[in-house]
Amino acid sequence: MSIDLHTHSNVSDGTDTPAELVRNAKAAGLSTVALTDHDTFDGLDEAVAEGRRIGVEVLRGMELSCQNRAAGPGKGMSIHLLMYGGDEHFVELHQEMAKVREGRTNRLRPVLDKLAELGVPVTEEAVLAKVGDSPSVGRPHIADALVEAGHVRDRTEAFDRYLADGGPAHVERYTIDVARGIDLVNAAGGVAVIAHPWGRGREAALPPDYLKLLVSDHGLAGFEADHQDHDPATRQRLRELADELGVLATGSSDYHGTGKVDHDLGVNTTAPEVLAEIKWRMRA
Repeated sequence: MSIDLHTHSNVSDGTDTPAELVRNAKAAGLSTVALTDHDTFDGLDEAVAEGRRIGVEVLRGMELSCQNRAAGPGKGMSIHLLMYGGDEHFVELHQEMAKVREGRTNRLRPVLDKLAELGVPVTEEAVLAKVGDSPSVGRPHIADALVEAGHVRDRTEAFDRYLADGGPAHVERYTIDVARGIDLVNAAGGVAVIAHPWGRGREAALPPDYLKLLVSDHGLAGFEADHQDHDPATRQRLRELADELGVLATGSSDYHGTGKVDHDLGVNTTAPEVLAEIKWRMRA
């Protein structure tokens, strides 16, 4: 078995349709793939149907945009919470997801104004042309417009130079406190796993003691250890922490199609026994 539990389609900020993603997962030798688009379930039915047709197990998922509002220097950093399974029609969760999507779309104009001031202008029309089937406009779509305009080489440079949390063109938006996000996922019957918790400086927002609190007081099920944003030492520390806390340690690609370099399908994978535990919790 080869299992990748964190991927994105063009229903959020990837470049493959959900069906294309599943076909690419099969070509990459994956037996199981989770589709976890940002703050939406819209692509799941298409992905599951294609998986059944070609013999790939598709785990239903979503990636919820959060922050740790109680943190100190890292409180402005985004935290991504993966939800596996659960009730996709749970009202409170849907209400929060709608607020997140609205906040993402509403910050488009302020971000474009900052980019223009920085001497790298792109038009709103150019960004909207990159959105595809996504229900909201995200920073990756702005990054794609920057690439097309010749201001940067790729999304990575766009984020590193302009769009990252705290960057010169960053604009705050509505996100859910991560503790409440975990509570909502659990209330909906899903399994809550934090994506790339210590990637790109996020340890400031998710120190070990706070991760322990999220496990003990809110029922966090686990976190990604093997991710391209984690170096080998970080992966080892996260695995040791997962063992200490008795939670799941997963591995995933965070695949975005051509939208993200060095995140090929299956570049990091999850152990079969961890997937079995996630599926058991989804059923329970």
